[in-house]
Amino acid sequence: MSDFANLSPQTTKAASQWLAGAMLRPTRQRVTLAALLMGDGMDRHATAEGLFAAAAVCDERVSLATVYNTLRAFCAAGLLREITVDGAKSYFDTDMCDHPHFYWEDTAELTDAPREALDIRSLPSAPSGGQIVAVDVVIRLRRN
Repeated sequence: MSDFANLSPQTTKAASQWLAGAMLRPTRQRVTLAALLMGDGMDRHATAEGLFAAAAVCDERVSLATVYNTLRAFCAAGLLREITVDGAKSYFDTDMCDHPHFYWEDTAELTDAPREALDIRSLPSAPSGGQIVAVDVVIRLRRN
C-alpha cells in the first residue's frame, strides 16, 4: 500500500482547493479521498484498494466502488492519471507531468523512472481519424 497523507484540517483544506480548481463538487467522500491522496502535496502512485484501506484506517466509511468511481472522476477532471500495468491492475498517479515508470513485478510496486533518461525521438502517426492523446511508458522490472 502506498503511504497516504494523514487526515487533518490542513490536508482537508488542500483537498477542497484541489477539487475546486477542477470544478468538482467537494462531497465528503471526494474530500476525504483527495486529502489522503494529495493533501500533503506529495506525489504518489495509489491503487483503489490501497486508498480504500487507508480510508478505513481513518474510520472513513466509503465503499470500494465509490473509491473507483471517485478516482475515475478525478482522472476525467485532469487531476490524476491512470496507469494500467496489466489488464487487472491500475495505479493512479498524482504527478501529471509526462514521465516514465518502473513497475516491479515481484512486489507490484509502481515508481517513477528518471524523466531525463527517456529519449523518445518519434512516434508512429495516428491512424486516420485518430489523435494521440498520451504515451505511457512502463518499464517492467524483476529483482535478481
